Amino acid sequence: MAKAGHLDRIMRPLHRWVWRDHDRRVRKLLAFAEVETDGGRDILRAAELTPDPLLRRLYLEHAIDELRHGDLFRRRGASLVRARRVNPTRLFNGNPLPGGHGLDDLSIDGEPDHRLLAFLHVAEKSAAGRFTIYREMVDDDPETREIFEQILRDEVFHMNYTYTQLARVSPTAYRRHVWHARAKRMWNRYLRVAAALAGAIGSGMLTAMYFVLLPPFAWLAKRAERREPTGWTSIAPHRPDAARSQY
Repeated sequence: MAKAGHLDRIMRPLHRWVWRDHDRRVRKLLAFAEVETDGGRDILRAAELTPDPLLRRLYLEHAIDELRHGDLFRRRGASLVRARRVNPTRLFNGNPLPGGHGLDDLSIDGEPDHRLLAFLHVAEKSAAGRFTIYREMVDDDPETREIFEQILRDEVFHMNYTYTQLARVSPTAYRRHVWHARAKRMWNRYLRVAAALAGAIGSGMLTAMYFVLLPPFAWLAKRAERREPTGWTSIAPHRPDAARSQY
């Protein structure tokens, strides 16, 4: 049984605010569709690279599930779009932080199976906790709730099989691999938040400089312009900057 994380429980009011709006709900579903589809492609690549026959079969099943999830989210989002036109000018689309399976933080090529399994376990556990919250947020939409219930069952299976296989592949250090994957995922989230915050601060400082520092310089330039004579100004031939030819 999946349990929502402590942070997701704290942010429950924010989740409710996001999902109660039709436009944000559509954007969330379409964003999930992209994330699930991209994750499915990455796991397909992992199935091609792993030398373990059992993991190859499990990765293939996992990838098929992810691609199917993406299709479910995409179809539901398209259905809601057809039901009512989505306003594309909303300031907040309900997806402030990148989410999904975290495979954007991990290069599939050249990664050992134990690292990929640990990363997948942490990501699937986090996704299952979030989908548990999201399922409660869409009680007014039975079709969307059914999709979350169906996907949540798959996420729980993915969470369990990755942990079981990690213990099989690395029986002496599987707990350490899980903690390392969790720490790396948190660090990458911190870097994304810090980059977004730095971008916002930089934009604010540039805007302040534009409205505070630029007007005095513009005023001085206009003042100096008024002192200059209009039209062409003659230059004495003996001056060093006088033009003596066309070249």
